[in-house]
Amino acid sequence: MARIVEAPGAKVRKKRNWKLRLVLFLIVLPALLLAAYTWLTLNYAYSTGQRSGYVQKISKKGWLCKTWEGELAMTTVPGTAPQIFDFTVRDNATAHRIEQVAGQRVALAYQQHKGIPTSCFGDTEYFITGVRVIGP
Repeated sequence: MARIVEAPGAKVRKKRNWKLRLVLFLIVLPALLLAAYTWLTLNYAYSTGQRSGYVQKISKKGWLCKTWEGELAMTTVPGTAPQIFDFTVRDNATAHRIEQVAGQRVALAYQQHKGIPTSCFGDTEYFITGVRVIGP
């Protein structure tokens, strides 16, 4: 009967290989899953729509992740208390366009993205995709 003789470093390689697989399973796999989930929540909208009113505020804020955040005052009848719609703008060109029309009555097209795992992409789940001035 032939006897199989292992090379001296074979067991060491198996142990290293086992540790590498454990690291991949515990660190890399969850990181990839989180990245895929984040990509999914940012690229597929839960809802889309339009809101109209007066842009009260738009500013770029954040310590590490700078995002454009704003408020739209929506009112149906002049003299009534407005409802505030908080929004986030991901595109710099759209944010600058909103800055230009601040104070005028505008319609903001938005997409709602639910379940975004971090506020680094924006403080709200409403992302503005377009702006249109209403009236003079």
